[in-house]
Amino acid sequence: MSFEDFVDERSLVSRDALATKEIKLKLLEVEDDTSDHIWRFGVRVKVKRILITIKHINTQQIEEGECDLHVIEKEMKEKRHYSSTNRWVPTTDIKNGYIVNSRHASLLGDAVALDYITI
Repeated sequence: MSFEDFVDERSLVSRDALATKEIKLKLLEVEDDTSDHIWRFGVRVKVKRILITIKHINTQQIEEGECDLHVIEKEMKEKRHYSSTNRWVPTTDIKNGYIVNSRHASLLGDAVALDYITI
């Protein structure tokens, strides 16, 4: 592996406020939508499905589950008439198939609001 391909694991993992859980998001599927704002925002993909891995620090227990962000966003708009999710992710924020931790909150906002995920 070359140095350019190296990805620090810490950049892929986010933690809850009390540092009792670690969260990692693996990109499973993107939508076919094409961004018409490439000149303004750069090359991005619209995330459709992710695999969420939550590790409980105290017990070392690991939970995994798939999440279809498109369906959750649609449900959020129907129930609350608003969605805070921005599913567009720059390709530079995807490392080895995982989404960097700075994008976790924006991708999981609707799922947390609808109590699909409790962090």
